[in-house]
Amino acid sequence: MKTMSPKVAVIVLNYNGTADTLECLRSLTRCTYDNVLIIVVDNASADADALAYAVRNEFPKIHFLPRTENTGFSGGNNAGIRYALEHGSDYVVLLNNDTTVDPDFITRMIAAAHSDEHIGIVGAKIYFYTEPDRIWFNGADFSWRDGGKHFQYGEQDAAPHEQTVIPTPFVTGCAMLITKTVIEKIGLLEKAFFMYYEDIDYCLRAQRAGFALRIAQGAHVWHKVSRSSAGMGAPRVQYYHVRNALLLTSRNAPVFVKIGVYAWSVLHYIKQIIKRMIMPKTRDISIMIMRGIADFYREKFGKLQE
Repeated sequence: MKTMSPKVAVIVLNYNGTADTLECLRSLTRCTYDNVLIIVVDNASADADALAYAVRNEFPKIHFLPRTENTGFSGGNNAGIRYALEHGSDYVVLLNNDTTVDPDFITRMIAAAHSDEHIGIVGAKIYFYTEPDRIWFNGADFSWRDGGKHFQYGEQDAAPHEQTVIPTPFVTGCAMLITKTVIEKIGLLEKAFFMYYEDIDYCLRAQRAGFALRIAQGAHVWHKVSRSSAGMGAPRVQYYHVRNALLLTSRNAPVFVKIGVYAWSVLHYIKQIIKRMIMPKTRDISIMIMRGIADFYREKFGKLQE
């Protein structure tokens, strides 16, 4: 009798991106892995009914999970993770809807997870969708001084057939495999972030709990970089980046780092006041940066309130 492979749930979070999501699903249905549950979580999109209809008709085996409120990357994926565990999944893969994947993507990720019992999170080698041989993410470096930096970012891939599994301090939420054991031990993504930095926060938490992080270089993904947030505009993106960088620091950094970052935030706030007066073209961005800093200290997290 053939032994059943571990059950893998792939969660694709959609927000007003029906065309991208359908292309992503078509690539997932070509995957060779034999025990996969695909879950589409819709984050209260304007075109949710159209997507639900398309999924039912083109992908009748795919599970569609509509949400009545946009709860961001963390909230939407958390709903998918809960659903996945309720349906007996051993692994969960978070996958951006603006991606396509190689047919061996899941198989390679699972093989990497099985290569060491301490591995709790696995990432993929991710390329730019518009430049299929150019690397967007292949592991990373992280420090409290410089933040997170993608290895080989923008480089032509000189080793596209590489199959090794390499260590990394964090995995991007664009394509992230998480073991059931990790979820049971450290819980779900932190919903306070809404979007940006929740993936780094999760990786730091996993490492503190004793889990190792790896990149499966044989698992390939192509990313249409920033499609999901492009419609928000630069000022809102800056708001989430500055507020959540402070939140990430407050939750994870050593005390001496927190002191330095908090001092920097005060100086950065003052800098934006000056920029508002002398650089009117970037006034909207300065206002949102100031609001992001202020909202962090007011403990106003989650979705930006208009």
